Amino acid sequence: MKSNIHKMFTAVATVAAISLAAPASAEVHVAPMKELAGSKVKAWLQSDAVVSAVKAQNAANAGLDEPGIIKMDKQWRAETKSGSGPLIDKVLNNALSAYLKKIKAESQGLYTEIFVMDNKGLNVGQSDVTSDYWQGDEAKWKQTFAVGPNAVHISDVEEDESTQTFQSQLSVSIIDPKTGKPIGAVTIGVDMEALGI
Repeated sequence: MKSNIHKMFTAVATVAAISLAAPASAEVHVAPMKELAGSKVKAWLQSDAVVSAVKAQNAANAGLDEPGIIKMDKQWRAETKSGSGPLIDKVLNNALSAYLKKIKAESQGLYTEIFVMDNKGLNVGQSDVTSDYWQGDEAKWKQTFAVGPNAVHISDVEEDESTQTFQSQLSVSIIDPKTGKPIGAVTIGVDMEALGI
């Protein structure tokens, strides 16, 4: 009887310890992701390749309204189903996308994807095709560009079924170095194992 009671209390204590540890371990990636944002990412995010491409698209899309954005997003989604199309090809084959593909390749597996958004949340360049063209209705844009120049958004860690790896998305505002104001945002998929988590 005494042994059974002891086993029961041990089991309850173990469950309680695991429950208390879970939230802390779930957030263990946040500090390394913030450090990554302030060091490696910041260095290439201020490059002319990124800043000039975002500013050029902001100017080109200055008159674009929400119905126009939704139409483009629908076109993008349709093109992803067929594998390609003029809108995807235009973005995926531009100079910024070539630069982002290079950054991803040089990260040696740390970055799983990189995509840059303009001041409306539309893709400007990307290392890989995204499922949609407009990110302006998602936290990755709303919690960065819409918040301000120093905003950082870090997603929960999720398993990528296709690669069997655990990843988190790091999103930060892109700043115009001349004005210090946000002009867009970037989202970077980060492999947790490569980050040391």
